[in-house]
Amino acid sequence: MKTLFSMHESSIFKKIMAAFLAALLPMLAITWMINERGSANIRSEISESVLNTTRFYMDSLDQEADRISRYLPNYVMDQDLMEVATTGKEMSSYERSSKILDIQSRLELMKNSSPYIREAKAYIPLINRTVLSNNFETHLDEQEYASMQTSAKSYDEAFIYWNNRFFITMQYPVNTSRSPLYVVGVELSATKIRDTLAQIGGNRGGHSVLLNLNRGWHIDTGMDDELLGQVAAFVSAQQETLSKEGYDTIVHQGKRLLAVYKYSALWNAYSVTCIPEEMILGSLQMYRTLFWWACALAAAIVLFFTYFLLRLIYRPLMKLVHSFRRVQQNRLEPIQINRGADEFGYLYQAFNDTISSLKKLIEENYEQQIRNQRSELKRLQSQINPHFLYNCFFVLCRLIKSDKHKEKAYQFCLYIGQYFQFITRNDEDEIPLTQEMEHSRTYVKMQTICYGDRIEVGFDGDVPPISVPRLILQPIIENAYKHALGNMLLPGELWVHTELRGDEFTIYVEDNGQNITDEEIELLRKKLRHSTSRIEETTGLLNVHRRIQLRYGEEYGLSVARSELGGLRVGIQLCASQRGNEHVQTADR
Repeated sequence: MKTLFSMHESSIFKKIMAAFLAALLPMLAITWMINERGSANIRSEISESVLNTTRFYMDSLDQEADRISRYLPNYVMDQDLMEVATTGKEMSSYERSSKILDIQSRLELMKNSSPYIREAKAYIPLINRTVLSNNFETHLDEQEYASMQTSAKSYDEAFIYWNNRFFITMQYPVNTSRSPLYVVGVELSATKIRDTLAQIGGNRGGHSVLLNLNRGWHIDTGMDDELLGQVAAFVSAQQETLSKEGYDTIVHQGKRLLAVYKYSALWNAYSVTCIPEEMILGSLQMYRTLFWWACALAAAIVLFFTYFLLRLIYRPLMKLVHSFRRVQQNRLEPIQINRGADEFGYLYQAFNDTISSLKKLIEENYEQQIRNQRSELKRLQSQINPHFLYNCFFVLCRLIKSDKHKEKAYQFCLYIGQYFQFITRNDEDEIPLTQEMEHSRTYVKMQTICYGDRIEVGFDGDVPPISVPRLILQPIIENAYKHALGNMLLPGELWVHTELRGDEFTIYVEDNGQNITDEEIELLRKKLRHSTSRIEETTGLLNVHRRIQLRYGEEYGLSVARSELGGLRVGIQLCASQRGNEHVQTADR
C-alpha cells in the first residue's frame, strides 16, 4: 500500500520530467545524428580524395617503371657494349677505354632520363667490370651479377629485389640457358619512391608504405614497427578477399587511423596510407566537443529544472498530500502557510478553512456519535454481569452440605468474591490485559472445583502491557465449558495460549470438544462477519466480538476455526501497538 501511494505521490513529478526529457532528448539525438552524419560524409569524401591521390601517384610510379622497362632494350642493343662484351680482351687499352666511356655516357643519359633511377649499370663478365654512369674504375660483383640474371628470378615480377635494393634488368642474349654476355640494369631510387609515397598523405600527418608480402619487402615513410605489423595483417586480409583498392579503419595505440590502400600489379604490392582521423575530422572534432559541452549544459539544465520543480511544485504538493493523509488518520492539523499569493497559497488557506469547518462538525456531530457508541458498549458489557451468578450459588450450596468439601467451599467463596468484585467494577471501561488474564484464571479455578480433574486446563504465552475492554477472555472460556467440555464423557482439554505478530496480538482458546461440526463453525464465522450491522442480544462470542470491534476497529475481533485438539479454536485478535490506544483516545474526545 505504501509503495502504491509513493508511486502515486511522485507520478506528477515523473510525468513533468518525462515531458521535459521527451522534448530535450530528441533535440540532442538529432544534433548527434547530424554531427555523426557530417563526420561520416566528410570522412568518406576525404577517403575518396586520398584514394584518388594514391591512384595518381601509384599510376605515375607504374608508368615510370613501365617506361624504363620498355626503353631498356634500346640500351641493351648498344653496339659498343656488344663489342666490349665479346672482344674486350682483344682490344687495345685505348680502344677499350674509348668504348667504355661511350657506354658510360649513354648510361648517364639513361640515368638522367628518369628521377626514379638511382644508377644505370652494365655488367660485363668478360672484362670483369661493372660500368656505371659516373664511375670508371669498377669491378664485377659476382653475387650481384648472378642476382641480376633472368635465370636467377623465381618469380614473375618486373623488378628484382636484392639486398633491400630494387633493380630492372635485361640480359643479352635474352633467351639463353647459358650465362649471358652482359646485363644492363637500372637501380631504382628507394628515396624517390619514398618521397612519392610521402606526397600521398604527408600533408595530413599520415604515413605511407609500399608493401609486398610475397617477397617480404616494403618502403615506408616512417611508420613504427607496431603499425607496420598491423598494416601487414591488414594487407593480408585484403589479399584474401581479392580487394584491389578502398579504405577502412585501423586502431593503433588507441587512435583510429584511416587506412587507404591500392594494389599495384606491376609492383605486386599494396600501397597503404594511414592518416589519423583527428587530422581528417579536425574541424568536426571541435563540433563534437561542442556537442558534449551541450550535453553537459543540458544535464545542468535538467538538474536546475528538477531542483526548481521539486522546490516550487513537488514539495508544496507533497506537503498538501501529507496533510490530507493526516486528515485520513483523524489528525486535523492545519498547514503552515509559507507561500505568497500563488496557487499553493490559495490551496493551503482553503485547506485550513476546511479543517476548521471539520473541527466544528466533529464537535457538533461526531462526539455525539461517540457518546452513543460508548453507551452501547456499556449496555453490551452489562449483559455479562449476571451471567454466572445463578450457577455459583448452586455449587456453593452443594459444597457446604458436604463435610468433606468444606475447604473447597471456603476456596470457592474466595473465588466467587474475586469474580464478582471484578464483574461489578463498572467505573473502568479499560483494564490491563494482565487483570483480564487473572480474572480468567479465577474463573477456571472455580470450574475446576465444579468439574474436578476431568478437564485439564493450560495457560501458555506472554502478555504484553496493553489495555483491553473488560470481559473479553472469560466469556470465551465459559463458552468452551458450556458447549464443549461440560457434557463430555471423555477427559476434556482446554488450552489458552498467545501469539504476537507485529502489531497484532492474538489469544487462542482451544478445546477438544466433539459436538461441533464444520458446518456449525462456518455458520458461526458468518455470524461474526455480519455482527457489525446489528446489536446481538447475547452474552457469548458475538458480544465479545462486537465490543472488540468498537474498541479497535473492524479489522479486529474474533475468528473461529477447527482446533488441533479436535474441537473449536477461537482467536481473540487485539492491537498491541499505540494505534489501539489512539483509537480510544480519539473516541473519548
